[in-house]
Amino acid sequence: MKTTICREAHFNACHRMHNPNWTEEKNKTVFGICNNKNYHGHNYRLIVKITGEINPETGFVMNLLELGTIIKEEIEDRFDHKNLNLDCPEFENKMVSTENFAWIIYFILKSKLPKNIKLKIILFETDKNSVEVEQ
Repeated sequence: MKTTICREAHFNACHRMHNPNWTEEKNKTVFGICNNKNYHGHNYRLIVKITGEINPETGFVMNLLELGTIIKEEIEDRFDHKNLNLDCPEFENKMVSTENFAWIIYFILKSKLPKNIKLKIILFETDKNSVEVEQ
């Protein structure tokens, strides 16, 4: 039986939406307050969903303690209280959008998880705005 387990995490980071190929006016028009030259921050909420078969020996799809450790070490410790534009090489030559951030998180986690599971993440930038990614 396929079963989905979920783990939630929270972290804070700042960023600036800015396309260097555009004029200042166009950046302000397209990105609004997200183009603030002094950056702006978010209290991110991440939901990680793992789908797979229940192991008859453990009763788990995956050990949630192990999943929590992976999320903390690979995501929270890496991005918490960071300036995504300046401190995170993952965003080099990429727009620091929630969509790109969600895919970065997805691929980091996917590389650390068992191959036989399905991964889906939901990244909330605000209470009203989120991005959901899976392959």
